[in-house]
Amino acid sequence: MKISILLPYKENFSPIYPGAVSLFVKDTASISKFKKNIIVYGNTHFKKKFQFKYFNIPLSNFKFQSKSKQYVNKFIEIEATNPSDLIEVHNRPNYLSEIITKLDKRNLVLYFHNDPLTMTGSKTINERKFLLKNCYKIIFNSNWSKKRFLEGMHDKFINSDKLLVVFQSAKKTKVNIQAKRNEITFVGKLNKSKGYDIFGKAVLKVLKNFSNWEANVVGDEQRDKLEFSHKRLKNYGFLPHNKVIEIYKRSNIAVVCSRWEEPFGRTSLEASSAGCAVIISNRGGLPETITNGLILKNLSVESLYKNLVYLIKNKNKRIELQKKSVKNFYLTHKFVSSIIDSYREEKLKFKNLFNIKKNLSLRILHVTNFNERHDGRLFFNTGRRINNGLIRLGHSILEFSDRDIQKYYKSYKDISGSKSLNNKLKKTCYNFKPDLIIFGHADLISPNTLSELRDDYPNLKMSQWFLDPLNKKGPDFERNKKRILDKSEFMEANFLTTSPDALNFLSKKTMNYFIPNPSDSSFETLKNYNRNCNMDVFFALSHGVHRGILKMGKKDDRALFVRKLIDKTKNVKFDIYGIDKVQPIWADHYFKTISNAKMGLNLSRGEPIKYYSSDRITQIIGNGLVTLIDEKTGYRDFFNDNEMVFYKNVDDLSEKISKISQDERLRKKIGKNGRDKYLKYFNSTLVANFILNKTFDINAKNKFLWHNE
Repeated sequence: MKISILLPYKENFSPIYPGAVSLFVKDTASISKFKKNIIVYGNTHFKKKFQFKYFNIPLSNFKFQSKSKQYVNKFIEIEATNPSDLIEVHNRPNYLSEIITKLDKRNLVLYFHNDPLTMTGSKTINERKFLLKNCYKIIFNSNWSKKRFLEGMHDKFINSDKLLVVFQSAKKTKVNIQAKRNEITFVGKLNKSKGYDIFGKAVLKVLKNFSNWEANVVGDEQRDKLEFSHKRLKNYGFLPHNKVIEIYKRSNIAVVCSRWEEPFGRTSLEASSAGCAVIISNRGGLPETITNGLILKNLSVESLYKNLVYLIKNKNKRIELQKKSVKNFYLTHKFVSSIIDSYREEKLKFKNLFNIKKNLSLRILHVTNFNERHDGRLFFNTGRRINNGLIRLGHSILEFSDRDIQKYYKSYKDISGSKSLNNKLKKTCYNFKPDLIIFGHADLISPNTLSELRDDYPNLKMSQWFLDPLNKKGPDFERNKKRILDKSEFMEANFLTTSPDALNFLSKKTMNYFIPNPSDSSFETLKNYNRNCNMDVFFALSHGVHRGILKMGKKDDRALFVRKLIDKTKNVKFDIYGIDKVQPIWADHYFKTISNAKMGLNLSRGEPIKYYSSDRITQIIGNGLVTLIDEKTGYRDFFNDNEMVFYKNVDDLSEKISKISQDERLRKKIGKNGRDKYLKYFNSTLVANFILNKTFDINAKNKFLWHNE
């Protein structure tokens, strides 16, 4: 694990004249739990550097290339040969485009220490959208800065998890408020932007009218020449950071009266932590730097003077502010460093793993056809079974019925409803903030939408399950193959009811796993092995679950097999649906029908392929019927002859049906054993747990009958 921090070019990572960004990085990284994994990159001319793992990027004297661009390109060269898990860029949004263009996709974090709308690389809406798309996190030093970044971006649903406010930090020191001196302190650039002209005029009036008070000024300015002199006004010029803190510790009052919209304001933060009664202007993020203090309603000499006089004359109020500033101060280096570490930890996959291991609730968006428009006819489907399993595991599930939405949102502007469907998914993710999206046959969700979701929600996991046949000589092979591959590059894993071992087209970039059709004890409630059943063999086929009725003139190889079986098997009662103009049956009618059958034929379309079965297997074996299945499916890997009946061909099947139909004891034994085993080892809770484990790459202690590590 490696974390690289890239400072702005010329940011001085040295105790001699340090920059504010360098102080922030040094203070937080020095106590980070990832301290040993962090390297700070910069360009510092002073020989003395902060005591930290630091790499000084050397630059040539080539005159015709920007030093800043040369600096970034040197960093990119280093990253190309020794890549980091996380790259954190401070206060230079324009560096990002260069890094993104020249490096493979990396986990990028951008810190704003200034107003985003004034910085090259984030001034325009398109530039900020680019940053949102490509950054794992964008960090702001105040809520004010964050609001500035979002100005004008109302047309886009933005993942709020990407935007994080991390305030500057300061050391909380022990302060003896009673020992403080009657001193008023100003620290910063001595220019009009910082309000030094206002401070100078106001403090001269204070010194004139209150002879027992003094003033300190720390800072310099080469351009503005604002000079204020008084025998009790001491101008220190630039001082090392530790000397500044010492002055704050002895001062009663500190003033930060900036005219410009300060994104945060480190000076007011440090003054507050040192127990000063702080007066600030209401500019930018300054109000966010203090817990207790005075905020100037009007930024003027007169207003500042009145507030200074108020604190001088009201000692009790001043001391109350000072005590509260110390007591309520919370932006310590440790506190801020822990917030930074939390997103690092999250990106390095610890957080989500921890959540699942501790059985904490995940937010899961389940995108599949929940068939609302079919009035309950297809309620007992695989999507609801997996839902039940996820709920039993303690997770929060939001159903997103893609086919229903697509049908209901059609319009003359969106004939297919696909555009509305994809937009609705993006809006749903924005509001629900799922940890995981599980797709099931969600064919109308476009790859472009998945790509956008990947960019907007870097921690989001996605996986898909697929039930339809995938044998080359079966129905719709090319179409079904395309349906899986269409989304595979965005998935952590594919879960198929066919063994991946039997398929040679699957992407090797995505993990592929077999799952059985899940049973569910709330759906499979019959126990036919305890019933006296009137019919021997039940079988039903359809020409599509959504169609619901047979297609005219359609040929089906299963119908030929069943007719041949009936002809060969005498004195056996068959209850057959979907053949010879007998329409398919659904829902409650289906369950009432199978409740009267001893055996169920589990016959799927096309040639058998390893482990594939349609989802009818759950309704047959799960309700205690004897399950008749082709041995070429490989289900002998999971069940024996006392739990399922395996046949080689139609003659073998006919013979076994005849035998079982005449032996009630054998029929009930196989029916009970099969049901008990299937509901125990192939149930929806186990299947849901398996999907989560493989999606999040967790090595679970529990074993799965259908999967060997």
